[in-house]
Amino acid sequence: MTTYPFARALGAALLGAAPSVPALPALAGIKDYAFEPTRTEAKVGETILSVRLMDKRTGKPVPDAVIFAKRIDMAPDSMDEMTSTIEQVPSTEPGIYRFKAKLTMAGGWRLSLGAKVQGETGTVEDRLVFQAVK
Repeated sequence: MTTYPFARALGAALLGAAPSVPALPALAGIKDYAFEPTRTEAKVGETILSVRLMDKRTGKPVPDAVIFAKRIDMAPDSMDEMTSTIEQVPSTEPGIYRFKAKLTMAGGWRLSLGAKVQGETGTVEDRLVFQAVK
């Protein structure tokens, strides 16, 4: 087997001369976002439930998401079929999303949300539990 020292040296020199490419910053993914309740307890009857959409990488709230799916039910108390009315209402704080709900009885209520975050592909989906008390 014939070796060519010059060719081997040239190859090593070319590899060492390759420009280094700076690492690109990590892009956000839809899993980098999550909803969290501002309070986990609410009064039975007409109430306002507030949640915060957070960017888990920065710990900052995410404003201007589009909430397109919402449901409230008593799944935490094994009553998935027990649902109630819920509607989104305006919020004065960026990143806080508010919902008017009618919690018809005391117990655990699950708020299921679906949202689009501007500039991201995919849907943020979350399920939050609230305790309704008299």
